[in-house]
Amino acid sequence: MSSGAAVGGLVDCGSGVRLERGVRCVLADGVALVSDHYYPPGAGPHPTLLMRQPYGRDIASTVVYAHPVWFARHGYNVVIQDVRGRGDSEGEFYPFRHERVDGAETLRWLRGRPESNGKFGMYGFSYQGMTQLLAAAAQPQGLLCIAPGMAAYDLYHGWFYHNGALRLSSALGWGLQMLREDARRLGLRAASAALEAAWINVRGEPLHAPYRNHPVLLQEGLPPYVINWFDHDHPGRYWSQMDVSQSVGQIQVPALHVSGWFDTYLKGSVDGFLALSAGAGSALARDNQYLVAGPWVHIPWGDLIGDRDLGPAALLDTDAILLRWFNHWLKDSGEFDHEPKIRHFALGANTWHEAQQWGGGFALELFLRGDDRANSRKGTGALATTAPSVEEPRDIFVYDPEVPVHGPGGALSASGPANQAALEMGNNLLVYTTAPLTAPLHVFGSPEVEIHLSTSANSADLAAKLVRVLPNGRAEFVCIGIARSSYLFAGQAYAADAVHRWRFCLEPTSCVFAVGESLRLEIAGSAFPLYDRNPSVAGVKAGVAEPWNWRRSTHAVLHEPGHASLLRLPIVEAGA
Repeated sequence: MSSGAAVGGLVDCGSGVRLERGVRCVLADGVALVSDHYYPPGAGPHPTLLMRQPYGRDIASTVVYAHPVWFARHGYNVVIQDVRGRGDSEGEFYPFRHERVDGAETLRWLRGRPESNGKFGMYGFSYQGMTQLLAAAAQPQGLLCIAPGMAAYDLYHGWFYHNGALRLSSALGWGLQMLREDARRLGLRAASAALEAAWINVRGEPLHAPYRNHPVLLQEGLPPYVINWFDHDHPGRYWSQMDVSQSVGQIQVPALHVSGWFDTYLKGSVDGFLALSAGAGSALARDNQYLVAGPWVHIPWGDLIGDRDLGPAALLDTDAILLRWFNHWLKDSGEFDHEPKIRHFALGANTWHEAQQWGGGFALELFLRGDDRANSRKGTGALATTAPSVEEPRDIFVYDPEVPVHGPGGALSASGPANQAALEMGNNLLVYTTAPLTAPLHVFGSPEVEIHLSTSANSADLAAKLVRVLPNGRAEFVCIGIARSSYLFAGQAYAADAVHRWRFCLEPTSCVFAVGESLRLEIAGSAFPLYDRNPSVAGVKAGVAEPWNWRRSTHAVLHEPGHASLLRLPIVEAGA
């Protein structure tokens, strides 16, 4: 029988693997979901791996994972299903809304099929990671483990917003991607043409202001979910009913989490690992949460990002790890018995490290210092281990929403360890740098800033970025954090020209700063278009702001006794 030939309604995929296309599962509400089923060689029944995704089931996350045929060769039924309203599945698609119930019903249906031995695992990344978490919260019988990659247990905090600031580039870009398929399914030719034109220039679309009223989102007949994301700019039931942030205790299965230091959903992945480690609904689940944190962007997972080569260790065989994970839980192989809870790639050193708990063992405090001005890397801003003992001049910069400071990937919001040196020439940001290190320093965890700041506006953002400075002057992005005054000081009186303490975490990282290198902290009023820009006017939401109501504002950072601004770093002990 030649490879690819259909025999008895099945397609021969070689090595004894057979494919059954277009299998229908009719849900309780009458909607039919469609899946492709890959059957392993040999007599069954076998354990089953399920992936539920919205991008067309033939893709099956093969941008980062092995093809389903590979997993089937290793003794698994593999089911790739189009979620409701996508691909060939019926119903209306609204991201995340139906995945808890639909996932549980799908597993109940699969459990009754003759090829199933009743043991199930789920895998996939991004949206496919969310479908796993949501299905697991419904506690379907037979689901023994999941492997969510680059997802978020909390949609507001880990997927769409960061301390009140919208992850604009990713939210708008992904929204346009999803709406393109909706327009085609609904037969909306005009809307489809407009969305395709926007997709060609997807990196430039965040420039449209107001972004909430982008004409392409308002095409007649399109579903409203992208606009809903923008309108719900604070946490609440809208978000929690579509994620597992309020139902962590309902998840009772082990999980292997995969994240990337330069992934859009990095914080969401790590927070999910930590939340389930602490609060999953069974001791088995709490004790069996694992994290692989690599040096990767969302797509692909490898050793090259832009102009940087992260070394051969970055080419980790995640498929082999995934296979061992499923063998352990679905075939009782014991292959994960001696795995570390956390496997993390240290940037800079470009080596993998193991840990049994999250974060560095102690916090190193580096204080913002200066005796003149810290504007740009030409200034005199410094990071020092000693706090200021006398009042030092305040460092002042101007935030202009019309000319915002760009995020680490520049105007295109490209992910990765991009060189920040050109960005740091502007006087519209502050730069604080340590002296060259005389001993290596390993930062592992979530850095935190505590900045004493006054602004001339009654609404403001503060962006903080950790940078690794090489001896040749290259300034590599490591991680970033941002906070919006309306979020950080919610319920408090935030006033213009008053000093407030801004305390928040940056996104997590693992980075070794070598001898001769320096640590640098950048402070700015924006990180556009990675995050949306604040109009600097209280009561005017960023999503509906436009040049007509944008306002410039002046920011002043204090470093003096009683108002010592600092960077707090989680440090791994030498040799750990």
